[in-house]
Amino acid sequence: MLLAIDVGNTNTVLGMFDGEDLRYSWRIKTDARQTADEMALMFRGLLEGSAPVTAIALCSTVPAVLREMRGMLSRYFADVPTVIVEPGTKTGVPVLTDNPKEVGADRIVNTIAAHHLYGGPCIVVDFGTSTNLDVVSAKGEFLGGALAPGIEISLDALASRAAQLRKVELVAPRSVIGKNTVEALQSGALYGFAGQVDGLVDRIVEELGDVTAVIATGGLAPIVVPESQTITHHDPELTLTGLRLVYEKNQD
Repeated sequence: MLLAIDVGNTNTVLGMFDGEDLRYSWRIKTDARQTADEMALMFRGLLEGSAPVTAIALCSTVPAVLREMRGMLSRYFADVPTVIVEPGTKTGVPVLTDNPKEVGADRIVNTIAAHHLYGGPCIVVDFGTSTNLDVVSAKGEFLGGALAPGIEISLDALASRAAQLRKVELVAPRSVIGKNTVEALQSGALYGFAGQVDGLVDRIVEELGDVTAVIATGGLAPIVVPESQTITHHDPELTLTGLRLVYEKNQD
């Protein structure tokens, strides 16, 4: 079975594929201080009881974690064929930006999955530590996009800089017009970020033309998707699917 590993700044998502079928998935916190040996112990615990790992596909946006991941894979999975998505890895995605090497591996992986599943042109909205809007052409090219502070980062910054405000649970308030501080913060976060995404999508469509889909992914997507007027699909496993596709492209 193929083990797909998506290391993000906040969370790491793992998935086990049997062919095209995702059989298991896990979401754990990303710890940049974790050593290769600690990672191996954690992975063994998660994978216990599942079928043996016969292949691995990995992408990471955290250099320190990627370094330890390489050590773990070379020590504990030395006999398992592995593809790490980085500059030089065959993905089939032309990156049409000023400096292709600065584009995160996860954004490239999301591009190949979105085009494979939904065609193009399309837009991927990844709700993570940052909110990424990535634009995919009709040919499957990565055209660029927009980056904004993530929801949790924004709320953390607000709580740390304003003495009268605090962190709140990200749920829908009773109404848009908050009747107390907690509801006012929830309204601003939830509807504000939904409006931000809708505004950016509208501007991208105005510049690009009609799109086949606007796909939301990432850990915080379920919070915003119901309030968005432009998101057409929610695919929480988009990055894992992209890793599977990249692995398959590198089998020859």
